[in-house]
This record gives sequence, structure tokens and C-alpha cells, in this order.
Amino acid sequence: MAKKPPTTHKLRFLPGSWAAFMLGYALCSFEPALAASLDCPAKQEAFAADAVLRVDSAPGTDLRILAIGSSSTEGIGASAPAFAYPAQLQARLTALLGRPVEVDNSGVGGETVRATVVRLKEALRTVKPHLVIWQVGTNDAVTGEDEASFRDGVLDGVSAIRAANTPFVLLDPQFYPGLKDVARYEQYVRIVDDLGERNGAAVFSRYDLMKEWGAESNALLRTMLSKDAFHMSDRGYGCLAQNLAADLAPLLRRRPAAIDSSASARSSVAIEKTAAVGSIASEKTTAAGSIVKY
Repeated sequence: MAKKPPTTHKLRFLPGSWAAFMLGYALCSFEPALAASLDCPAKQEAFAADAVLRVDSAPGTDLRILAIGSSSTEGIGASAPAFAYPAQLQARLTALLGRPVEVDNSGVGGETVRATVVRLKEALRTVKPHLVIWQVGTNDAVTGEDEASFRDGVLDGVSAIRAANTPFVLLDPQFYPGLKDVARYEQYVRIVDDLGERNGAAVFSRYDLMKEWGAESNALLRTMLSKDAFHMSDRGYGCLAQNLAADLAPLLRRRPAAIDSSASARSSVAIEKTAAVGSIASEKTTAAGSIVKY
């Protein structure tokens, strides 16, 4: 399959010389991570519903993003930490937004929702991120977690994020070739999407994105996965980060002060929307379908 030309991005909100410096800095600092995602296939919009992210941060401060989840966030399957999706997302958002962006990788391989929620609540108290990206669901699905219990766990975490008045994105469970009971697995995907829609988040469907790759060709999907045919590869994490950054960047760009009348004194990001959330899910399985803990 012929490769598409590399995607180019323009910075629109900085003076020319400073914009050029920031773009050059981001590309040089994160060149390996960015290079891995330049040949990503075209995609449809990943967010499950229209969203408006309003950013009002103090000049010169970092936009702090907490990326929390399991092995998909930690970067199991990547050749180095720089190729995990949070590192690649940080590089791309820095370039696209032309401002300092810090994406904290808080992924722990093998976690299910209950364990992640404990860490999430602590991070909300201590890190105080401007935005949370929560990848959740795969480990619970492949280990047979009760669906009602899983829903309660996700709702517990979502409620904690809302109580902290923090905007968030949910990344739903991944798609992978060894998936056995598709109907049951998709129940977990729907739980994440539904709770996001009901609780004012933005849903990024990694499940739909990866199914699109598989529908285009099995060979394409295989290049997005590591040797275990379950965790993502450098290219897969790169394309995930590229797509997520492309969807997030227009929503994160600062709006005029006249519109952002509700901005607080502290750096803040406010989400307003009519639906949805996207959560990249956890992982623990091999191509043969056996469960593996990392």
C-alpha cells in the first residue's frame, strides 16, 4: 500500500519567529517519537461527539495533562519510553499548540479499573492536572470482570474527576486480532462510551480506530501491534498520539478573553460538550488469547 505524504501542521497563534523556534524545538527534542507516526492512515473523527475545550492558562506555564491507565499508557510493546503514546502526544501537542505541554505518563501494566481509580484520586489531589486522559477497560474485559462492577468502577473514577472540576477524555478498549467473544467485549466498550456521554467527557474511541485499521487490511493492523499481536507497536502508539493530538489541538487552543469569561485565576482547562469520552484500555493477553501480566 502506497504511503501517504507526511502530515504537516501550522502554528497559528504565535509570532512567526517564536512559532518557528517552538516547532523546531519540539521536532528536534522528540524526533524519534514523531517519526514513528508520520505514515498513519487517514481516519474519521475519533471523538464520539462534538466538544469544546476552553483553555485559559497563565502565560509561560505548562499545560499539564495526566495520562493514566495500564500497559497501553505505560507503553508496553514500544521499543523505548519515548515511543509510548504519552511521550508522542506531548511532542505533537507542543508543536501544534506552540506552548509548553507536559504529559505525565501514569500507566501501570496489568491494572484493572479499581486499582487505577485509587491512583487517579491521589493524582487529582497532588498533581492537579488541567486535563485527564483515562485509558480503561481492556484488562477488565479480558479477565472477565463483572460488567456491573466494571461500570461502578468507571463511574467512581469519573465522579472523582468531576468533583475535582477537571476536564477529561476517556479512551475506550482497544481492538486486537485475538479477540474471542466480540459481543461481550463490546459491552465494555459501550460502558465506557456511555458513562463518558452521560458525564460530560470527550470520548476517543481507540476501538473504532483500530477496527478501521483492521478493515483496511490485516497487514496494516499487524504493523500497529507489537510482537505479541496485542500491545501496540511504536507505529501504533505514534498513530494513536497523532490522531489524538489532531483532535485535541483545535479544542485546546485558547479562545478570546471575551468568550472565556469564566476563566479562573489558576491555570484551567474547561470542557463543555454534548456527549462522550474515550479511554484507551488496559492490556494483558497474547495472540493466542492467554492472559499475561506485566
